[in-house]
This record gives sequence, C-alpha cells and structure tokens, in this order.
Amino acid sequence: MEPEALVSLSFCSQKSHSVIKTQRRAPFNGRLCVSEYDSNLSFRTFRNRDCVLSVCDCSFFPNSERINYVIMKGQYVPVEVHRSNGNLVSYWYNTTDGLKTITDYVTDLFNTDVSKVCVSKNAINIIEWVIRRQKTPLESVTVCGVTSSEEELLYILRDCKTSSQIEIRSYAPPNFRFSEKFRKIDFLYILYGQWLTLDNLLTMDGIDIVLGYSNLSDSDLNVFLKHWLAGGCPRLKYLDAGIHSVNILQVLAGLLHNAVFVQKSRNYTSPSGYTSILSDGYDIQRSDGVTATVHYHSPRTFLIAVWPNFSHCSLA
Repeated sequence: MEPEALVSLSFCSQKSHSVIKTQRRAPFNGRLCVSEYDSNLSFRTFRNRDCVLSVCDCSFFPNSERINYVIMKGQYVPVEVHRSNGNLVSYWYNTTDGLKTITDYVTDLFNTDVSKVCVSKNAINIIEWVIRRQKTPLESVTVCGVTSSEEELLYILRDCKTSSQIEIRSYAPPNFRFSEKFRKIDFLYILYGQWLTLDNLLTMDGIDIVLGYSNLSDSDLNVFLKHWLAGGCPRLKYLDAGIHSVNILQVLAGLLHNAVFVQKSRNYTSPSGYTSILSDGYDIQRSDGVTATVHYHSPRTFLIAVWPNFSHCSLA
C-alpha cells in the first residue's frame, strides 16, 4: 500500500495503527518532507512528491461539512479526502500547530525522521523545531515565498545544520550581501541570484550548484574557470548559472590553448538529477586529467559539466 493509504488506514482502529507501525518493512520511495509552504507531508523524490497528509485552515471547512474526524494527540480533528490526490486533509485553527502534530504522527507511524523542510514564513523556527526533534541530521532545506529577511538568509547560508542540500527560491532584500565563505553544501540552488558576487562563487564548496538570474560577468566566469583549473572548488560536478548574455570566447580568454571545441551532442546527468543536452561546448582539462565541458545556450544557460557524469559515478 502507498503511504497515504496506510496513514488513512491507521486511523481506523488501534489494531490497524499497531499493525502498520510494527509490521511495515518496505521503504518508501523518497525522503519525508515537511512543507510549511503548502502545509503537507510528502515523500519526495527529485522531481516528484507523494503527499501523505496535509493541513488546512478550519475557516475553509464549514461546520455543516465536518462529518469525519480522527483523533490525534487526544484531539478530534476534522478530515476529508483530497479529491485528486487521495490523501487525508486535516483541518486546524492553527495550521502551524497542525503541521507539527501530523509530523509527529507520521514519523511515529513509519518510524522515520524528516529529511527535508520547505518553508516560506517562520523559516528559522520551523527548521530549528525539526532539527531539535530528531537524532538524524536534516538533509535538505528549501525556502520559498516572495522575499526572505536578511536574518533568514544568513541563517540558511551560514548556520542551518543540514547535511547536503539548500534551495533558496525567494528574493533577497535589496542590497543583501553575503560576505562570508560558503560552508560545505553538496547541492546549492539559488533561484534569484542577483546578489551573488565573484567572491561568493569562488568560496562555494559544492557538487551541484545552480544559480538563477545572476549578474556574473564574462570576466567573473573566466576567473572562476582559472580557479577550477588550479584546483579550486574540487568537488564540483555541475554548475548551471542563469546569465543573460555570455561571450564564450571572453569566458575562455587565456584558456583557448587548453580548450577543445566539441560539436557533437552529449547527454549529461548531474549527481542531484539534473539532465542537460550539451549540443556543443569546449572541453578543458585540469592538470590531474579531470575534464569539464563549458557550454552556453542562449538565452540564460551557462554550464560547466565535469566528467564523468553521474550515470558513471556516485555522489561523494
């Protein structure tokens, strides 16, 4: 049975709850995600999610329709089945408290910890609550919404204790700058990267780095390539920078003696699952023999893909 069906079944009786809790052995596909952004619990893979239980405000559930209830932490909680997804939707006067309660319920039922948190408001409080409640490290944090505060961004980039992945899908405040070194982050995704500087790029320590809407220049990319060739950013496998206009010859200035133009199309898959078709590009080689393809596809895709790709190697 799928996780959302097991959650629904667990509310039928104490016996069904006990059987699911003690007898289920097969792992689910994906990591358990707590999403304050859209108020649900999901088992998520790279591009998909399987919602198991969600939260909604009681004001959207008229009293006349409150027929079905379940008991969580001694509370009678109104529920209904989501019309398209099939998971249970629970209704609360305080959705944050509701999200915490259903998180406790599902992690106890499946004997699992939260791997990912998606937040839009109260980001620091929600993330710290998840970190405090479990023994295993939080793997991934995604920040959504319109604009994050400077305090939230500094916390995410500098202080947040995650083991592998950070996604920032919100705008930074005007004039925001990050003047410190980036900590070790395997997968770093920044959707609105106008605030990023060359110094930021040179101090990143990641395997997959995706930077949207950046203001990096040809000269910046040239300096970064020379930095990589000299051994900088040694773990890098994939860099995707959203840059409006790139002159590839200026990016490769001073490096053309070490660049081989490859016109044939090649497929590339990054460690985190991004796939790209490199229809052409310049191969450059580091002194240790490691090769990277530098590719620009108009209007906003500049790529550095380090070989071998993920289909032939593992995420270290």
